Amino acid sequence: MQFNITYKISLLLACVLLFGASLIGQEQKVAVFLKDKPQNEFNPYEYFDQKAIERRIKHGLPLYNETDLPLNSNYVSKIGENVISIKGASRWLNVVFVYATSEQIEFLKGLEFVKKLQLMTPAEKSLSSKNVILEPAKSLIKKQVNRLGYEYFKNEGIDGAGVRVAVFDAGFPYVNEHEAFDHLRSNNRILKTYDFVAKKEDVYGKSSHGAMCLSNITGISPEGPLGLATGAEFLLARTERGLLEPFSEEENWLMAAEWADKNGADIISSSLGYTKKRYETSEMDGKTSFVAEAARFATRKGMLVVNAAGNEGTGEWKTLGTPADVDSVLTVGGVHPKTDYHAGFSSYGPNANKQLKPNVVAYGLAAVAGKNQSYKMVSGTSFATPLVAGFAACVMQQYPELTNMEVFKLIEKSAHLYPYFDYAHGFGIPQADAILNLKEPVQPTFKLFKEEGTYTVEVNEMPEEKPTFKSDEYMYYHFENNSGYLSKYYVIKMEEKQPLNLFKDEFEPYDVLRIHYRGYTITKDLKAIQQ
Repeated sequence: MQFNITYKISLLLACVLLFGASLIGQEQKVAVFLKDKPQNEFNPYEYFDQKAIERRIKHGLPLYNETDLPLNSNYVSKIGENVISIKGASRWLNVVFVYATSEQIEFLKGLEFVKKLQLMTPAEKSLSSKNVILEPAKSLIKKQVNRLGYEYFKNEGIDGAGVRVAVFDAGFPYVNEHEAFDHLRSNNRILKTYDFVAKKEDVYGKSSHGAMCLSNITGISPEGPLGLATGAEFLLARTERGLLEPFSEEENWLMAAEWADKNGADIISSSLGYTKKRYETSEMDGKTSFVAEAARFATRKGMLVVNAAGNEGTGEWKTLGTPADVDSVLTVGGVHPKTDYHAGFSSYGPNANKQLKPNVVAYGLAAVAGKNQSYKMVSGTSFATPLVAGFAACVMQQYPELTNMEVFKLIEKSAHLYPYFDYAHGFGIPQADAILNLKEPVQPTFKLFKEEGTYTVEVNEMPEEKPTFKSDEYMYYHFENNSGYLSKYYVIKMEEKQPLNLFKDEFEPYDVLRIHYRGYTITKDLKAIQQ
């Protein structure tokens, strides 16, 4: 039986564990937004890592930007003198996170440099992983990277070298000792670490979720690589508590993103998400949530944010979480390795603004590095996400001149279903041969013709042997309206030469019909067909 790893917490328990019983009913978490940043000195060459400066230059971004300036020290001091404690701060949003009593909150409201206050309440969270499956992992180790085209990258010597990846998660135990990460330790490619929960540099403890995700970006097992970016370098940030979910974890995500930016990250890989008990599905619009604003800032700073869609596909929520709802975030769904078809738990798109999500998919059942030098299979979009993050690092190595959003679009275009898309598979599984321009032109595999008011799809020939990829056993089609939103989409298993008959009244309300089979796509203007 599969189940979401979600943890519920009452506000009373949070107060007892975090703040002490004597403060129950008094202490509250508050974000204090400031009006300006006067009298600040800032030297970007002293503050930023050289790679961060290079990233800004490539993206045409100013090195001296107001959002990068430190908060005004006088403001912060005044706030600190009148609250219980300061938890953290954000340069990008010009905000201080504090613990304060009701009386102190009223005092803060009266400060002339305070723009607004926002209460930060506890809620439910979701690490984007499913239950751990304690089975041998050997059968998946090669398959999960080969499905992305590992051999093509390998033949070209591409392994993510020179690309810096920041991983946000709930902990990284055994990364400092597991054989799968020997190559990182021996080559000093874990550059910096920071625990934003405990306020210390050591991240090698707590939840193993982060260690498993990291292994799917860069791990190397005796059977072969677990991820594609075995030559990349890393920044590891613990942003999640694991058992508890105060709003501070979205704040941690924001502060970790600023830290990643400062330290020269090219990619942020985040297998985290925030959904029910905190937000409504209508708020998954890429703009409403606190962490969505953080992710949008991160992309504007030139970093590629890769985030898990979530595992709500079989629950009441169904749709993706945040920050996977942000249009500029490369959102990753999960498919099953036995079918290449949507894994039931994987959250569906689109976002609340009807924008395409997920963007791409990878295996949602994957082999990872486990405790005690072990390897095991786990499931969830948590593990599809780092597989794609590793793919993205390889793309950046191959095309270092491309901006983050150019890489984003290139990855979408490389996917095996492109230009077809739907809200379960996105554009499909990214393919290395397409990135390297090694993909052979696809010849038509079917045709669409009209016969007595019915539009019939007929394949050129039924394959005699089983295809290399299971997705080639399916025909995909969708109806798109004039705003680019899919009104309907379908996947059918191919069992006959004429698998599909479409009647005129089926597509009269729609603008575009798109059909995909075995790498070949037909896009039809339905308005033109009907004339």
